[in-house]
Amino acid sequence: MPEQRPGRILSAALETFVENGFAATRLEDVAKRAGISKGTLYLYFESKEELFKAAVRENIVPFIDRSEHRVNTFEGTSRDLFVELLYDWWRAMNESRVTGLPKLILAEASNFPQAARFFFDEVVARVRALFTRVLQRGIDAGEFRPVDVEYTVRIVMTPVVMGLIWKHSMVKCRIDAIDFDRQLAALVDVTMHGLLRGPEKGARA
Repeated sequence: MPEQRPGRILSAALETFVENGFAATRLEDVAKRAGISKGTLYLYFESKEELFKAAVRENIVPFIDRSEHRVNTFEGTSRDLFVELLYDWWRAMNESRVTGLPKLILAEASNFPQAARFFFDEVVARVRALFTRVLQRGIDAGEFRPVDVEYTVRIVMTPVVMGLIWKHSMVKCRIDAIDFDRQLAALVDVTMHGLLRGPEKGARA
């Protein structure tokens, strides 16, 4: 049905981008996957760049919107909020079709800087801002010790992003498969040991 076409196109586009990369993705391949003609695709999206942006907004931005609302309304401890946000972010990226996007962006950023800038502004910067707010919330409440918030957020996010890249590179080659549940639990444990003050410092997630 015509009203379902944009959704089909965006699903097909995301799958094609993840499989082929940005450079190798052709609009005719996306159209074929969506079951439409290339001309019909152009009725909705005028370029590959616009199609990429729409696919990201459709599949990742709603999660960030929900997470921002959760941070705004959460009434528990900053420790619990931090752990919840980290696990939710991992699940959103690892268990959905967007899982291969970090590898795509890092691999092709220098050749497609506008796409990389869009992904950074719409996804990376907003996720960083969420974790920044949670860490600062804990510091202000005396729950976390004072830390360099900006770079602590970078340190926390890097293993998650690297895990996604590893999943779509080495693991696909059957090299060094990762138990992602154990890795995330270890990340939470190490981070909490570095952040929490007083007797709670040894608490585990």
